[in-house]
Amino acid sequence: MAAVNGTMENGQPGQKLPPPLPRPVKSLEVKYTKVWGGVTSEGLFPTYSSTQELHACLFPDVDKAVEAARKAFQRGSPWRQLDALSRGRLLHKLADLLERDRVLLATLETMDTGKPFLQAFFIDLEGCIKTLRYYAGWADKIQGRTIPVDENFVCFTRHEPMGVCGSITPWNFPLLMLVWKMAPALCCGNTMVIKPAEQTPLTSLYIGSLIKEAGFPPGVVNIVPGYGPTAGAAISTHHNIDKIAFTGSTEVFERSKNRCDFWPLAVECAHQGVFFNQGQCCTAASRVFVEEQIYQEFVQRSVEYAKKRLVGDPFDAKTEQGPQIDQKQFDKILELIESGKKEGAKLECGGLAIEDRGLFIKPTVFSEVTDNMRIAKEEIFGPVQPIMKFKSMEEVIKRANNTEYGLTAAVFTKNLDRALTLASALESGTVWINCYNALYAQAPFGGFKMSGNGRELGEYALAEYTEVKTVTIKLSQKNP
Repeated sequence: MAAVNGTMENGQPGQKLPPPLPRPVKSLEVKYTKVWGGVTSEGLFPTYSSTQELHACLFPDVDKAVEAARKAFQRGSPWRQLDALSRGRLLHKLADLLERDRVLLATLETMDTGKPFLQAFFIDLEGCIKTLRYYAGWADKIQGRTIPVDENFVCFTRHEPMGVCGSITPWNFPLLMLVWKMAPALCCGNTMVIKPAEQTPLTSLYIGSLIKEAGFPPGVVNIVPGYGPTAGAAISTHHNIDKIAFTGSTEVFERSKNRCDFWPLAVECAHQGVFFNQGQCCTAASRVFVEEQIYQEFVQRSVEYAKKRLVGDPFDAKTEQGPQIDQKQFDKILELIESGKKEGAKLECGGLAIEDRGLFIKPTVFSEVTDNMRIAKEEIFGPVQPIMKFKSMEEVIKRANNTEYGLTAAVFTKNLDRALTLASALESGTVWINCYNALYAQAPFGGFKMSGNGRELGEYALAEYTEVKTVTIKLSQKNP
């Protein structure tokens, strides 16, 4: 018999039990704490419940934040005098603090977003910590090049920080998207003004306290909670901000300017691809194309998965799907579900709110969906899976590319030739083969077409936060 702690018992090596699952912080009270400076405006907005409010920053508050960031970026400031290795150490220290407060941060994220606590703990926080450590390692490895030129000159390049970076983050992955933008920006030596989504400001504000605790100089990171048309607009149009990094809806962005032979994997990934995070995911598998001869069985198995999905209290370890983010999004999803019914799609399951639980929607599957239906053309951002039928590879390429967007796509096939053909032909910033939502700090992430400009994560993100300077020196004689 093996002992629990792994020691020898009866001459046999012991086996360790798996560690217990983390549990959320109970009775967590959110209090206003002035970290570096208060707001000048008097406006308030609710956070995760109507009894919790935060100050809403307006244009004067953004001006104060930008001024602080600009001062922190000036030559000779404590931040600019730090060497690259020290910047990396600060990012590692911040990652250590996230590790220490991981349960608390996951609890806050669940309060704010409604996503299951274990998802916040194991996926969102894990991604944050890995991203911080990845860019901590890059801090002293950003190098220029020596360029051979004509005559008696030597030429080289330097990568220099851009300056004050404005960051506007979304509500579906508040903390993760914040870190995706903050880590490379700070790694390169920039300063930041960050506006979290008004629906989900809590973890961003808590990160502000950890940034101070880690030892970052004042003014390097400034967090201004507020509404998009006020605080967000002030950041996106501010003349003293050098770069804007934005993740959110297309509307807000414009204002600121094969055969599948292995069923279990394909059906499960298609299911998780759309229902993960209550369907509120920019990488959601919002259009599922299935080859005609296997279509009916695929639909049947997808319905089985959807009906088994546990919807409920996000702090319950068994819960797979929590509530939608707010009433506006909840109403939008239900309106799109109704449009699917009216336009002739076949409702296989779900299609309704769970009446006695607030902003919960039953996992919904539609079959017989055509390209001209709203549920096929618009981003639902909810737990709705439209399943479409195709006959040939050329047909599915044409239909898949017939959209204004191109963030992610996935292909499930055992045929390597088809996989590589589709990976090349699909107009998408990321193509997954026989997997879904495989995101890593080391790999760039971004979209084609209206899905955005530039890249986050990986070495490619460093180029988004640096300016390349060319230095040319005339010498007395030609050097070989």
